Amino acid sequence: MEWFKKCMNQYADFSGRARRKEYWMFSLFYFLFIISALVVDGILMSLIGSSVPFITVLFMLAMIVPSLSVMIRRLHDTDRSGWWMFISLVPLVGGFICLFFLCVDGTLGSNRFGPNPKGMDLSSL
Repeated sequence: MEWFKKCMNQYADFSGRARRKEYWMFSLFYFLFIISALVVDGILMSLIGSSVPFITVLFMLAMIVPSLSVMIRRLHDTDRSGWWMFISLVPLVGGFICLFFLCVDGTLGSNRFGPNPKGMDLSSL
């Protein structure tokens, strides 16, 4: 939960780098919150008779900027510009390429986006 809180504290910070663990823990808790919101919406929709999952939609809208910022910082960790996230729009292969970029380890040492978030710097070796 600490990684999710860290991302929420940096919700509009598109500079710097994010570790793999930070990105994937944020994604895990985001997924769990979506599932919880869908359950609550399911209960409310059965009671009220509504057909729109309001809580889930509001949560997803509120999380657009934090999700984009942590994804861009994760791409920065692999020494790629945040614009690379748009590769996921390419049909069939784009999503897999973006997923690959999000899964690979970050650049050792500092890169053009900042120091290594793991704290290891090769300049001292």
